[in-house]
Amino acid sequence: MDKNNETYLNHPTFGLLFKVCPIEDNRELYTTLYAQRLFFFVTHNRDNLSFEPIKRSDARLVVENRLRQLRRIGADIDYKGLQVVYQRTFQ
Repeated sequence: MDKNNETYLNHPTFGLLFKVCPIEDNRELYTTLYAQRLFFFVTHNRDNLSFEPIKRSDARLVVENRLRQLRRIGADIDYKGLQVVYQRTFQ
């Protein structure tokens, strides 16, 4: 998750979103780029994207779970990158 792999999406109402982390196949967590106060699960398939708003506290739990998962599987580079995003976003 180094800086060169940042991913952005344009939300029809809230503008540019920043990808926080993948959740599962075809589902990712995004936040608004500047304020980082609104969070969305973004599900994508071949035909479309769907945005599901979630609360900040739920988003934090999702990222904490992803951090645990990355640590458990030994994905050190992804873990360190997500840890930086977590600290910048939630602390």
